[in-house]
Amino acid sequence: MGNSKQTVLVIDDERDIRELLSITLGRMDLNVDAAANVGEAKRMLAEQHYDLCFTDMRLPDGTGQELIELIARQYPDTPVAMITAYGNVEAAVDALKAGAFDFVTKPVDINMLRRLVQTALKLAEEKQAVAGATQGRLIGDSPAMQDVRGRIEKLARSQAPVYISGESGVGKELVARLIHEQGPRASGPFVPVNCGAIPSELMESEFFGHKKGSFTGAHADKDGLFQAANGGTLFLDEVAELPIHMQVKLLRVIQEKAVRPIGGRGEIGVDVRILSATHKDLARLTQMGQFRQDLFYRINVIELRVPPLRERRNDVPMLAGRVLERLAGQSGIAAPKLKPEALEALAEYDFPGNVRELENILERAIALCEHGVITVDDLMLKPSPASRSRDEDEDYEDDGDGEDLTGGADGGGLDEYISNVEREAILKALQETRYNKTAAARKLGITFRALRYKLKKLAID
Repeated sequence: MGNSKQTVLVIDDERDIRELLSITLGRMDLNVDAAANVGEAKRMLAEQHYDLCFTDMRLPDGTGQELIELIARQYPDTPVAMITAYGNVEAAVDALKAGAFDFVTKPVDINMLRRLVQTALKLAEEKQAVAGATQGRLIGDSPAMQDVRGRIEKLARSQAPVYISGESGVGKELVARLIHEQGPRASGPFVPVNCGAIPSELMESEFFGHKKGSFTGAHADKDGLFQAANGGTLFLDEVAELPIHMQVKLLRVIQEKAVRPIGGRGEIGVDVRILSATHKDLARLTQMGQFRQDLFYRINVIELRVPPLRERRNDVPMLAGRVLERLAGQSGIAAPKLKPEALEALAEYDFPGNVRELENILERAIALCEHGVITVDDLMLKPSPASRSRDEDEDYEDDGDGEDLTGGADGGGLDEYISNVEREAILKALQETRYNKTAAARKLGITFRALRYKLKKLAID
């Protein structure tokens, strides 16, 4: 297997489908591995990095939905697409909600498959480029960032729980990843979980797992997030969103270092380092009785505050330069130049959305600028940025669609129906967020990169 080639995993119990996809993807100069069931796929995912996965909906020992959720949770850098029967709208919608970036219907259209693969791999490269821009370090030479980097290095050597505080968009997950990667658990899994995105009634199963038959719908044993992070790090993002009953259970797991799956007879020991974060004032919530004091002290053994962009304005030119280089590289063009007055305007802007907002502003500016020069007008900065809510980009609980997406296809076919549903939901979210793509993605419950893919696919300008 050539190391320079990208590798795709195909999971389907039908040999004809596996062979068809293997031949097609092989002709695209991709390495292809194939699995016939969930168990085999899980083993291969644990042993090999994949740049893209395809999974059938129905498998002999489980479902494709289960694999999509697993990949989204444990291998978030790997795009996954569902292979589903023609006309099965509900399954396709469920897959998209679970984290699939797209779906393929049987019989497989080869030309459509090629386009989907090309787009998906480009999407993955963009995500890796974002990570690569800050991999191993945080961009910025300001005293504030030098202090953060120094503290990350020290905290990485410890096994104490760390509470990462900071506003929306400052890079709290990146900080958590760096603590993990620079420490002794680097070879173990890093499992991030958004506590605000899990329905309350599913939390215990998601965190601690369940046994087959323990409740309606429990068709097989399932490991929880703690088991998935065993030997590594569990990052609890938006930990303030945990309901009280889960706070009690989480505290016990941290204290006992063991979990009891739903329906299980005994406890299972887990070796997990806990990192947590939220953009909310957790100490204030504790004082108000909305967050348990004993849990607060348990997860807040050490606090690491990540400063907002307005507190390190000297880093803006360097950050802007790196973002422009990355975005231009993705488009195959020369990096545009910022006029001095445009750079000055960025340095004076408050950035309520911090680094995420900076990326959004510059991406829009590249599309608007002429002759490779970005002006103040191209930036389209809001006149009163302080008036915008800093919580806008963190509304994980509202998926923003407001419609039943599992209805009939009206005879137009699955592709057309899903496209119409997606288009309506995306347009509605964009309108409600004043065409802020980052906020719209959060409202839809998908990643920013996934939204960009949808916009391109649906030709939404």
